[in-house]
Amino acid sequence: MALVPSTMPELGVPAPPFALPDTNGKLVSLDDFAAAPLLVVFWCSHCPYVQHIREAFASFAKEYRAKKLAIVAISSNDTGSHPQ
Repeated sequence: MALVPSTMPELGVPAPPFALPDTNGKLVSLDDFAAAPLLVVFWCSHCPYVQHIREAFASFAKEYRAKKLAIVAISSNDTGSHPQ
């Protein structure tokens, strides 16, 4: 993995509009989450760091869903080489 400077915006900035298919092909957009705070996570399922935190992140998501935090994980996988 190459070390590159982060281009991540500051936490708490408004999310840009998006519309992406979910794992069932249903289109999900930012407007679907207008009623709750939203955490957007970018990850890829074959990343060793993601694999390391996957179970803990799932527990975190379940805990905070009950506290009305919406979470969207956007997969950055290359669908040609990593279709899962």
